[in-house]
Amino acid sequence: MKFADLHLHTTFSDGTYSPEELVLQSKKAGLSAIAVADHDTVEGIAPAISAAAKEEIEVVPGIELTSQHEGSEVHILGYFLDYKSPQLLEKLASVRGDRVKRIYDIADKLKNMGVSLDPQKVFDIAGGGTVGRLHVARAMVQEGIVASVFEAFRKYIGDKCEAFVLGFRFTPSEAIALIKDAGGVPVLAHPYILNDDKLIPFFAGQGMMGLEVYYPEHNKDMTGRYLRIARENNLFVTGGSDCHGEAKPQVQIGLIKIPYELVVMLKEASGKNG
Repeated sequence: MKFADLHLHTTFSDGTYSPEELVLQSKKAGLSAIAVADHDTVEGIAPAISAAAKEEIEVVPGIELTSQHEGSEVHILGYFLDYKSPQLLEKLASVRGDRVKRIYDIADKLKNMGVSLDPQKVFDIAGGGTVGRLHVARAMVQEGIVASVFEAFRKYIGDKCEAFVLGFRFTPSEAIALIKDAGGVPVLAHPYILNDDKLIPFFAGQGMMGLEVYYPEHNKDMTGRYLRIARENNLFVTGGSDCHGEAKPQVQIGLIKIPYELVVMLKEASGKNG
């Protein structure tokens, strides 16, 4: 059988593997297909495709768009989208500025809590990638403010914490539309984070086409529940490890493997959509 991991990050967002390293690690994990799904950027796709040609691994062009709904982040994955679409690239360029501003806003909130973190330390870790909270957490570890990435999120920058900043321009419906306009298949990422299953059919009504059922944080009961919800709402089923490399060392490439047949279904759906 052939297997795929459809949720992987590179150094172009907040992963620690370059696209080339990601491909090599995926080969070692025995995968036949992977999706580069970086946060709000598609820049890692082309180098991954180039590297994968030598390793006989299929790279699914993907993205993980950050949106906001009623004060919470909602992540929408997009698969088989045209990553060279001028409209898509224009929108993503504007999001990049939002992300930079967000780091300064988080640093201000941390300062109000008595915690000093130089935003430049965060940008240095991010390099040229789209900057995000995981970079903030890594900078806090580097500066000795916290002992781990987990502690940074738990005490300071998690969704319900005092230094949390939302600040994204897309609603879920806008993120869904952007992916579909680029010929892709929009999928709701890690639905457990929502803490509200009723939002799944709501987003489906806005054009969402799939649900990330298989995910490291989903236990057996949750996986079964999401499978049922996917069937009830005619949603494609996907899954992936959400690997960020050494930034989250407990989550390795291929921790979640899905049958390649699910990739074929997504590919066919993108053809109908495109």
